[in-house]
Amino acid sequence: MFEDNWDLSTASASSIVRILTIDNGFNPNRITASGKGQFHPVKPNNMIEGRAGNRRTEVILSPDLQGIYKLLYQ
Repeated sequence: MFEDNWDLSTASASSIVRILTIDNGFNPNRITASGKGQFHPVKPNNMIEGRAGNRRTEVILSPDLQGIYKLLYQ
């Protein structure tokens, strides 16, 4: 079904974006799905525990910088 780990991680990220936008009302214009595949592990992949730790989803929040600038430079 998936060509490789990169394809799988991108599909997982897209699923999370759908949950956030469709089911929870987040603005889809402010969310981006990104898959890292095997390219950014947080643990070594040579043991089962490491591979399990690398199967993860990270949500990275970025502030609305325009709003912050308005607060700082009023």
